[in-house]
Amino acid sequence: MKYIFEIIWICWLLSEILLNRLVRSKNADSKELDKNSLSLIWIAIIASMTLGIFIAIYWGAQIINTNLLLYLGSMLIVVGIIIRFIAIRTLGKFFTVNLAIYGNHSLIKNGLYKYIRHPSYTGSLLSFLGFGLSLNNWLSLIIIFVPVLITFINRINIEEKLLQKQFGTEYSDYKKKTKRLIPMIY
Repeated sequence: MKYIFEIIWICWLLSEILLNRLVRSKNADSKELDKNSLSLIWIAIIASMTLGIFIAIYWGAQIINTNLLLYLGSMLIVVGIIIRFIAIRTLGKFFTVNLAIYGNHSLIKNGLYKYIRHPSYTGSLLSFLGFGLSLNNWLSLIIIFVPVLITFINRINIEEKLLQKQFGTEYSDYKKKTKRLIPMIY
């Protein structure tokens, strides 16, 4: 199972790197709209995962004494990847890793977006939670998940202000019917 986890983790990492490289907006104003939130996310990811792995290797704070969390964590990574790619597919041409609004941009409210406003982030966060759990170390889980969650919430706040400005009442109405990341909860 260890090798399966490593393959899942490598596929997940490569998919995020490819998305970051290939699906960027070419709009000149996207850097200003983004407010460095994408850079902060990548800094948080690299720093927290590096530190989390280091702690898991050198400091024992085991959650449970079985491989159950390795299996559960691996499953969460895969579920997170699937949710993220369904969300990306639903957005289609409007998906970019950096924030951008196009002239013909429309608010997508179908598929997963019918229930939550940011399913792509939900998928990513599930993968990070899965990765942290798979290390079976309380401190690693916290160090990996919390900084990434904070930077994603920052990004969501920036993105929602942008969408509110672009779509006005339509976005306000959409926000009343949906939650941010977890259906019926948050």
